[in-house]
Amino acid sequence: MDKIVSQFLAQVNARNQNEPEFMQAVTEVAETVIPYIVQQDIYYGQNILLRMVEPERVVSFRVAWIDDNEEIQVNRGYRIEMNSAIGPYKGGLRFHPSVNLSVLKFLAFEQIFKNSLTTLPMGGGKGGSDFNPKGRSDTEVMRFCQSFMTELFRHIGPNRDIPAGDIGVGSREIGYLFGQYKRLKNEFTGVLTGKGVSWGGSLIRPEATGYGVVYFTQQMLDHQNDNLEGKKIVISGSGNVAQFAAEKCIQLGGKVMTLSDSSGYIFDPDGIDEEKLAFIMDLKNVKRGRIHEYAEHYPSASFHSGKKPWEVPCEIALPCATQNELSGKDAELLIKNGCRCVGEGANMPSTPEAITLFVKNKVLFAPGKASNAGGVAVSGLEMAQNSLRYSWTREEVDQRLQTIMKDIHQSCIQFGTEKEQVNYVKGANIAGFVKIADAMLAQGVV
Repeated sequence: MDKIVSQFLAQVNARNQNEPEFMQAVTEVAETVIPYIVQQDIYYGQNILLRMVEPERVVSFRVAWIDDNEEIQVNRGYRIEMNSAIGPYKGGLRFHPSVNLSVLKFLAFEQIFKNSLTTLPMGGGKGGSDFNPKGRSDTEVMRFCQSFMTELFRHIGPNRDIPAGDIGVGSREIGYLFGQYKRLKNEFTGVLTGKGVSWGGSLIRPEATGYGVVYFTQQMLDHQNDNLEGKKIVISGSGNVAQFAAEKCIQLGGKVMTLSDSSGYIFDPDGIDEEKLAFIMDLKNVKRGRIHEYAEHYPSASFHSGKKPWEVPCEIALPCATQNELSGKDAELLIKNGCRCVGEGANMPSTPEAITLFVKNKVLFAPGKASNAGGVAVSGLEMAQNSLRYSWTREEVDQRLQTIMKDIHQSCIQFGTEKEQVNYVKGANIAGFVKIADAMLAQGVV
């Protein structure tokens, strides 16, 4: 079996050289899915996984725009349309200097499994640019978004490809992108999700990814006859996902002790309560400040420059910042300090070494394709509301989100149970694969 997996990965690597993030995502899936494929006559010999790892379409384009100093700037834009077997392409746009083809292909590949797990009719895609919105004025961001959409609009549509937000793409950017699409197409359609509630957005969408990872973590604990009440929780990041993961943890009785950004992390031994979280939300969302300002405002807290929060003893860890932020050494430290549950809020935040250690030490570990699927799930619900020209209440959307996360957890148990232990990585990968593979087989060689 190891030989078959190695041969497959060598073949994929030969076609995708110098793309480490993409190969990391493919390797994780291949190691759990290929043994399953070999045992299933319906899939074996069909090269389904080989077809899945090849994008259906890769679009790359120049984005030229003028900054506030009237200088012409040039960035590169992408859209990876990975797989449309179960529905139109669906996935976020990321604006960050680290964006390149490898990062977006890894995100798009993960997205097809994540979308499959939600059971909603959505294929997988991802896009973005190496543009950095940090430090840019609203006018500069608007000019960039308008130029970006002027190229992207010809490749997307409500029944073709529906982008959303991601790192660097929040409500401001979605608004500018949607406005330009509407102007170019002369139509008001649900081509983007994450829109403002007053113009086609869904309630709970901003909260969805953060809430979803906590709902999934809650399901894992419940399966062990446990809950979040009184648990010490360490969270990385301080953006949208981290903020709302913290909010839901607080609501469910957990004690959130850390948040972070690229400069370091804050540790509050008294716990971050609702009032303190409101301060952080204002700091990051309105003032666009840095997390160290929290420690200056609350004397009980300390700021740890240039460090990650995984050194803080906890029972639950929620990595909600970015890919590969939690290394093998970080995992060792978490395990040593008593952590027994990890829920990924970001996309692939744990390195392969960290995942191996978590599984080996029987730490409850939820891979991002399962635990952070809440965001795209509510994006799917937003698409449904757009199609119906109707809006559901906050309670209705939240209930649907909880049901979806519960169903994803159940799928992981169905395909990942081994000797009364649940391997959530294996369960998520196989459950996501089966739905896509069945659709691809039914549609022929395309």
